[in-house]
Amino acid sequence: MEVIKVSARSRSTAVAGAIAGVIREQGYAEVQAIGASAVNQAIKATAIARGYLQEDGVNIVCIPVFTEVDIHGLERTAVKLVVWTVPLDVLPERLLALFAAEKEARETTVHHPPADELES
Repeated sequence: MEVIKVSARSRSTAVAGAIAGVIREQGYAEVQAIGASAVNQAIKATAIARGYLQEDGVNIVCIPVFTEVDIHGLERTAVKLVVWTVPLDVLPERLLALFAAEKEARETTVHHPPADELES
């Protein structure tokens, strides 16, 4: 299993695409980050990947764990996000209600065209 490594400079949408791709292929992914900014990017990427996968009817969950990694002979503590697919029927009702509210909010969001589109 290849670990998806995230840095503070990683683009969250690019990482999200990588997570979604691995999940589609294997149903399981590991995302690793060291440092607060990198962990922030990893969390955002996982949330974005959840959205990408929901469009395909795939639901994911994530559990964060600490792990020790060796970088140039120094031991560092990393956060690893373990992500895998789950069927909807195993998720708690409260979480399903959040998903439903999120979906409703997306569907009722009004699209505002850019100003140059309004002028034509």
